[in-house]
Amino acid sequence: MEKIVTARIISGVGGLYTVQVSVPDPQTPRLLHCPARGVFRHADQKPLVGDLVTVRFDDTAPNDTAVIREILPRVSALIRPPLANVTHLFVILAAAKPCPVAETVDKLLAIAVHNGIRAGIVITKSDLAPQEAEQYAAVYRLAGFPVYLSSPSDPEVVAALQTALSALPDGSIAAFAGASGVGKSTLLNRLFPGLELATGEISRRIDRGKHTTRRVDLYPVDPDRPDGAFFADTPGFSLLDFARFDFFALEDLFDSFPDFAPYRGQCRYADCTHTGEGISECAIARAVAEGKVAPSRHASYISLYRILKEKKNRYD
Repeated sequence: MEKIVTARIISGVGGLYTVQVSVPDPQTPRLLHCPARGVFRHADQKPLVGDLVTVRFDDTAPNDTAVIREILPRVSALIRPPLANVTHLFVILAAAKPCPVAETVDKLLAIAVHNGIRAGIVITKSDLAPQEAEQYAAVYRLAGFPVYLSSPSDPEVVAALQTALSALPDGSIAAFAGASGVGKSTLLNRLFPGLELATGEISRRIDRGKHTTRRVDLYPVDPDRPDGAFFADTPGFSLLDFARFDFFALEDLFDSFPDFAPYRGQCRYADCTHTGEGISECAIARAVAEGKVAPSRHASYISLYRILKEKKNRYD
C-alpha cells in the first residue's frame, strides 16, 4: 500500500538521503533511505539535511522504493554549512592551535544573525592559552553573544552546554560549526559520549586541522526522544566566500552585526558607510574608540562591506 509520510532529512550522501519519519505507525519504518524526485533538479532545488519533507513509499515493497516528493517550508537555510531549519548555531574557535581567524568567526555569526538563528561562541583549548581565550571571550561578550570557554579539565562548561541543549524545544536544530582543528568533534564527544565521532590531528605544515567530518549529520540531543531537538555535526572549513556565494546583500550587512544596533541613526550623515569615517562623523567609529565595539568586529564589518560593495557594483 502506498503511503505518504512526513520525515526529516538527517543525512545525505551522493543524492541518497536518510530520513527519520515523524511519529511512524507500527507498519512504517523509523528510518528510510531514498533519493529525491528529479523535479527538484529542474527547479534548481536541493534537499538539505534538516529539511522536513514528505516521502512516498510502498509499505509492501522494500524500503528502497521510497522517494522524497516535497520539501516543506524552511525557517532558515544555510549555504555553508549546508543545513536547513537551524535554530541555534554554536560557533567554535580555538584559543590556540589553530589560532582563530576573527573574520571567519564574524562571517559565521553574521550569517546566523541574518537568518534569525540564535548564535553563541564556544572557545576550546582555553587551557593552552588562557589569556588569549579570555580576550576572545571579551570580544564576543561585548558583542552580545553567549560565550562558553571549554577545556578538557573543565567539566562545568560541558555541563552548561548540555543544559542549554537539553532545554531546546522539540524540532530545534543546533549546529556546531568552526574551522578545521578547533576541537569540534572532541567537544561533541564530550557532550555526547556515545557518539564516538572521528577526531583528527593538526597539520604541522599549515597549523590547520585535517578535515575529519566529511558530511553533515543530525543526531537527537536525547536518544530517548528521537522527535525532540537535534544537533548537527558539520564539516570544518576556513573560508566563507561572500564574493562567490549569496549569503546576504550589502544592505543587510549592518543588521547582521547586532553590536552595531545601539548606534543606528547616530552618525552625522545618513549615508555613512561606517568603514572609514572619523569619530566625529561615524557613531560606530566612535563606539570603537570608546571600547563599546571591539576593533576586530569593526574590521570584519569593513572587510565584508568592501567585498559586498564590489560584488554589488559588478552586477548592478
